[in-house]
Amino acid sequence: VQLQASGGGLVQAGGSLRLSCAASGRTFSGYVRGWFRQAAGKEREFVATIGASGSTAYYPDYAPSVQGRFTISRDSAKSAVYLQMNSLKPEDTAVYYCAAANSRLLRLRAHDYGYWGQGTQVTVSS
Repeated sequence: VQLQASGGGLVQAGGSLRLSCAASGRTFSGYVRGWFRQAAGKEREFVATIGASGSTAYYPDYAPSVQGRFTISRDSAKSAVYLQMNSLKPEDTAVYYCAAANSRLLRLRAHDYGYWGQGTQVTVSS
């Protein structure tokens, strides 16, 4: 069972990136999916989460720092989840991790997620 994050890179402030997280080994169709990030010297922090399609907890939730700029979405047929990041700021610079949680409710804490991808670096220059 593996989650593979991709799509990171170097972008100027105000630019956009789209992160992808592909799953292998299982579908994660009924799982909550999330994105977290960890900047150098800081703890891992919640970015966004989305519930399983058709569930009462489907509607996504975001950290206040990314609300209105980032959009999380999922393609259940592909067991993939995406993070569209617009209006990027230098403070968004971090390693971004995708995760999955066996839960019917949205989860905002890292320790609630049992599956993690390897991370993809996002660097926003000023």
